[in-house]
Amino acid sequence: MPFLIRPIPRLLLAHSLSSTHLSDHHFLLRFAALAKDLSDKPAPSPPPSRPRSPHPYDYNRLMSAHAAFDAGGGAGAGADRALYLLDEMRGLLQRQPDAACFTTVAAALSSASRPGAALAVLEAMDADGVAPDTVACTVLVGVYACHLQRFDAAYEVVRWMTEHGLPPDVVTYSTLIRGLCSAGRVAEALGVLDLMLEEGCRPNAHTYTPIMHAYCTAGMIHEAKRLLDSMIAAGCAPSTVTYNVLITALCKVGAFKEVEVLLEESSSRGWMPDTITYSTYMDGLCRSGRVDKGFALVDRMLSNGLHPNEVTLNILLDGVCRSSTAWAAKCLLECSAELGWDASVVNYNTVMRRLCDERRWLAVVKLFTDMSKKGIAPNSWTFNILVHSLCKLEKPHYALCLMRSEEFVADIVTYNTLIRHLSLSGKSNEVYLLLHDMLEEGIAPNGTTYSLVIDCLCREEKFLVALSCFYRSIQDGFSLPGISSIVRGLIAGGQLGELHTLIGRILGQGFAIDVYMYQEVIIAFCKKGYCQGTEMYKVCHILETMLSLR
Repeated sequence: MPFLIRPIPRLLLAHSLSSTHLSDHHFLLRFAALAKDLSDKPAPSPPPSRPRSPHPYDYNRLMSAHAAFDAGGGAGAGADRALYLLDEMRGLLQRQPDAACFTTVAAALSSASRPGAALAVLEAMDADGVAPDTVACTVLVGVYACHLQRFDAAYEVVRWMTEHGLPPDVVTYSTLIRGLCSAGRVAEALGVLDLMLEEGCRPNAHTYTPIMHAYCTAGMIHEAKRLLDSMIAAGCAPSTVTYNVLITALCKVGAFKEVEVLLEESSSRGWMPDTITYSTYMDGLCRSGRVDKGFALVDRMLSNGLHPNEVTLNILLDGVCRSSTAWAAKCLLECSAELGWDASVVNYNTVMRRLCDERRWLAVVKLFTDMSKKGIAPNSWTFNILVHSLCKLEKPHYALCLMRSEEFVADIVTYNTLIRHLSLSGKSNEVYLLLHDMLEEGIAPNGTTYSLVIDCLCREEKFLVALSCFYRSIQDGFSLPGISSIVRGLIAGGQLGELHTLIGRILGQGFAIDVYMYQEVIIAFCKKGYCQGTEMYKVCHILETMLSLR
C-alpha cells in the first residue's frame, strides 16, 4: 500500500417563581436531588501503564484502553501513550506489532484530530512489511475523507481494496460518506450510497445519519424526513442518533408536534429516546418560551429510566431565565445548597450572563460572591462577566484589583473589556498600562486591543505614544488597526510632519490606505499652507501615490 500513504507535514424561591408556571416546589426539590446525584458520579480511572507480556495481543488491548480513555475525556494523552507503546514494540525484535496494533494507534491519532501522525503510523506499517487489512484501510479512508478532505486519495484507497481482495465493508463506505457530507458534498455521498447497494453492501444507520445531518444543517427537513422513510422502507432501522439529528432540526423550526409524534411512536419504530433526545427537545421548548412543558419532560425521562445530565439541568436553568427573569434563577442558585443541589460554574455563568442581559450588574456581583462562598471555582468566562458588570457599575478599580489576584484568570476578552471602559472614560494612562500588563502576562493583543488603545491616546493628543502602539501593531501582523483614529488625530493636532512620515512608512511596508483617507490628508496639508510653500512636494507626492492606486 505504499502509493496510498503520503505523510502530511427556599420561601424566597417559591415567591420568586410564583410569576411563572414553575410553582411546584416539590418538583424543584426532586430536580435538585437529581442534580446532586449527578455530581456524585466518580471520574473514570486511567488505563494501566504496561502490559504483562510483550505479545501483540496484550499490547493491542492496552493501546485500545488508552484510546478509549481519550474518548472519555483524556485530551489526547491516550493517543500519545498508544504511540509510545507502538514504538516500544517496534524496538523489540522478538515481538513485532501486527496489523491490529498499527491500526489501533492510527485510529486513536485520527480520533485525536492528528491525521498527519496517523498517516505516519500507517506508513511505518507498510515499511515494516505488515499487510493492511480492511480495518486499516478504513482508518486510512477516514483520515483522507474526514480530516484532510482529500477525496481523490480516499477513492483510490477504496479502489485498491477492491483490486487486492479486501472488499470495502459498511464501515468503509459509511466513513467515506461521513467525510463527503461534512464537506457539503451530499450528492456525491448519495452516489457512494448507490455504489454500496450495487456492490451488495447493506447500509446501516451509521451510513444514513451523516446524510440526515447534512440535510438538516442545510434546512432541507423535507428531504431529511423522506430519507428517514427510505431507511425504514429498505429495512434499515434508524438509530437514536439518527432521530436526534432530525429532532434537533425540527426543534429549530418549532415543529414540536412532529417531535411529539416521533416520541410517541418510538416504541413501535424500535428506538428508545435517550437523554440527548429529551435535552434537545427541552432546549427547543425553553427557547420558544414553553418552559413548563420543558420541566414536564423530566417526568417522562424518569418514567423511562433516564436521568437528567448537566446539560439538561443547565437548559432548564436557562429556561427559567428566559421565561421569567434571571432573578428567579439567581434565587434558585442561591438556595441550591439547601436543596441539596451541587450547582456548577456553568450554571452560575448561565445565570450571570442572563443578569447582564437584564442590566442587573449588582446582582451579578452578589451572585459571584455567593459562588465564592460555596467554594465553586470560577473560570475565565465567569471573570469576564464580572469585569463587564463592574465596569457598568462604574467600578473599574475593583475589576483591576480582581485581575491582580492569584485566583483570577484573565484573557484577551477581559483586557479588551477593561480597556474599552477606561478608554471611554478618558483614562489613557491606565489604558496604556493595561496594554503593558497584557504583554507582561504573555497575552497577545489583537486588532481590537490596538484600535481601542490608539483611539484613546489620540483623543488625549498623546500622538507619539499612539504612533508607537500603531507601529507595534503592524509588527505583530495586524492590518492597520486604528489607522483612522491616528490619522485624524494627527490632523486635528497639527502634527502633519509626523503624519507624512507615518504615511510613507505605511506605504513602504506594502499597506494600502483608503482613498477617502488620502483626501482628508491632502485637505489638511492644503489648509496648513503646504500648497503655497516650499513643502508643496509633500502634497504632490501624496496625490501621486493616491492616483497610482486607482
